[in-house]
Amino acid sequence: MAKKKDKQKQHEAAGQASPTAERQDAGDSAPVRMKRREYEREMRVLHGELVAMQEWVKASGAKICVVFEGRDTAGKGGTIKRITERVSPRVFRVVALPAPTEREKSQMYVQRYIGHLPAAGEVVIFDRSWYNRAGVEPVMGFCTPEETVRFLGLVPAWEKAMTDSGIVLLKYWLEVGPAEQTRRLESRIHDRRKIWKLSDLDLKSYSRWYDYSRARDAMFAATDTAWAPWYVADTNDKKRGRLNIISHLLSQVPYQPPAPRDIVLPRRQRPGGYTDPDLPLRHIPTPF
Repeated sequence: MAKKKDKQKQHEAAGQASPTAERQDAGDSAPVRMKRREYEREMRVLHGELVAMQEWVKASGAKICVVFEGRDTAGKGGTIKRITERVSPRVFRVVALPAPTEREKSQMYVQRYIGHLPAAGEVVIFDRSWYNRAGVEPVMGFCTPEETVRFLGLVPAWEKAMTDSGIVLLKYWLEVGPAEQTRRLESRIHDRRKIWKLSDLDLKSYSRWYDYSRARDAMFAATDTAWAPWYVADTNDKKRGRLNIISHLLSQVPYQPPAPRDIVLPRRQRPGGYTDPDLPLRHIPTPF
């Protein structure tokens, strides 16, 4: 232990950050990454609970709104995909709006989001949301500082109106360290399955880490309220992050598992003289 401290002092004396400090600064202090088998086992259980929550939402007429914000590459899309892959798209609806049109730019800022809020029996997930006005827009110069200040002053009252109307509003910020963000962006460059995820805006945003940090801090200070708090998730390990987010989401919805049903498949009808027709059908090739 003494040797470790001496080595750290040597780094500091030389004007360098110690390796431990560098790992912490880089967001690399996360526990050992979860193994795939363990991850899938836990995810299978959570998927069953999400289906149970879905059935309760349909039966009770609940309105659930989930907002995902966070750093670029923090895993918003992957988390949303795991939440929705085993449930009905008629109940779980994902909203990922493109850049606003000229007409939408002339509207009240939150206006284009209002029509996407959940009705009874729906879970709406925003892959980025009205909080663009608190993050990417001011950092990248898409709005004025005055517009951001006005938004941060108004949004708590708007969210209070949402929750007073019966909407369960959950807001998640996904946080990833700078070293892990770099690794993920570089993996997109070299993987043709992921290259579509790397936009010009991502490249411009990459250099503005601390501008985004300041914008995030101001957003938290203004909009972390008793009725709509922010929940921060460490996603340096994507697997652990997804499991933690889904389990937390489930804990915030007062669902009751549906009563088990005894289901027996009915007897299939007799062919009644049916035979497969001899038609010139076009079957696809079978290279696999």
